[in-house]
Parts: sequence; C-alpha cells; structure tokens
Amino acid sequence: MKLESLRPASGSTKNKKRIARGAGSGKGGTATRGHKGAQSRSGYSRKIGFEGGQMPLQRRIPKFGFKNNNKIVSKPINLDDLQKLSEAKNLTEITPEVLRENGLAGKGDTIKVLGRGELKAKLTVKAHKFSKTAQEAIEKAGGTASVEE
Repeated sequence: MKLESLRPASGSTKNKKRIARGAGSGKGGTATRGHKGAQSRSGYSRKIGFEGGQMPLQRRIPKFGFKNNNKIVSKPINLDDLQKLSEAKNLTEITPEVLRENGLAGKGDTIKVLGRGELKAKLTVKAHKFSKTAQEAIEKAGGTASVEE
C-alpha cells in the first residue's frame, strides 16, 4: 500500500452537486433558487434579526430603563481582604498602588473599602472612598483611614 493509492471507502463520499451548469444538469435555469424574490438574487444577505417581514423581536419589545453615563463604579475591597494582604506581605500601609500590584484592583479603578470581615492589624489605609463601618473598624484597630484623590 502506498500513499498515492489511498482512496476513501466506497460509498463514503458523494459527487458535488453541479448547480447552474446548463439545462442538462437538471439544476440549470433558476439554479435551485426558486423564482424571483430577494433570495434568488446574487449578493443577497439577510439582515440580522430579520423575521420574514414580521416585526422583529428586538423591535417588538419596548425599551425601558435608564443608563447613567456619569455613574462612578467603585471596586469594593473588604476589611478581610486587607487583613489577608497585610498578613501575607507584612504591610502596615495599604495604598491603591499596593492593591493594584497584588491584583485586587485594576489600573483605573476607584477603590472603596467596605466593612465586611474583621481587621486586627494596625494599618494605614489610603483609598478613594470608605464606608462608615470600614472607617470605624480601621480606627478601632488603631489604624488610620485617609481619602486619596
């Protein structure tokens, strides 16, 4: 057996249907596209969501709600996250740069410290925003919470 003598098993492949190759082929004339209409023309492409002339779903359903383009979304960092970070890296000061380096925040994130968890370490925390409970917990542990612009 040689590579050039290999052939598919008999009956496993079919001959390609030769469309629009004359009347004798049986697929000439309209070339299996039917008569007239958009789908019979060359270059036809159906719009996304087109439902055959019926009002499409995305136009039947009403628009609602409001999207505030001026909304500032803060990245939440909880006290238990700060505690873990300070224990793992032996830190006394936590800034947005430290949080970015350790993967807790992204480059342009506005950081808000929230009060979930327990903080035992005495930390100096700098962030863009603080919740009341977080600020109280940081000061109760002997640390300071300062807002950074």
